[in-house]
Amino acid sequence: MVTEGQEHILAVKIKREGFEWALENACLSTFKENIYKTHENWKEKLNSTPVRIQWDPEKNIKLENLDYKSIQIGLKGEAVKKYVKDWIVQIDDITGFSKEIHQLIINNEIGKAKDKLPKEKIYPLPDFIKPIINADL
Repeated sequence: MVTEGQEHILAVKIKREGFEWALENACLSTFKENIYKTHENWKEKLNSTPVRIQWDPEKNIKLENLDYKSIQIGLKGEAVKKYVKDWIVQIDDITGFSKEIHQLIINNEIGKAKDKLPKEKIYPLPDFIKPIINADL
């Protein structure tokens, strides 16, 4: 439930070393035999790591599934503390910007909406982290 006056979208910039620490200390939210070997190993890792990784279909501007996935990252415990105290570099309220893009989409001005979005780049993930998060999907 959204409380009146609390409807905001924030863009949070974090340090690269914090992001990579999170990935390095993560466990997938679903069992993968090629990574964990046994269900018991996965359960133990799931319970002992402060970060969860889930891969979900990426969506286009019309919220249609694309043919690749995007990472979803959940933090708990130690990871939350590090995120709050050490990793955050900048927080921007992008609510107005997001509403502007949404209105363009409603008005079927998809090209204008796309032009306003930041250009995406593939993250240069260190090789040793790829197997931890099943990055070679």
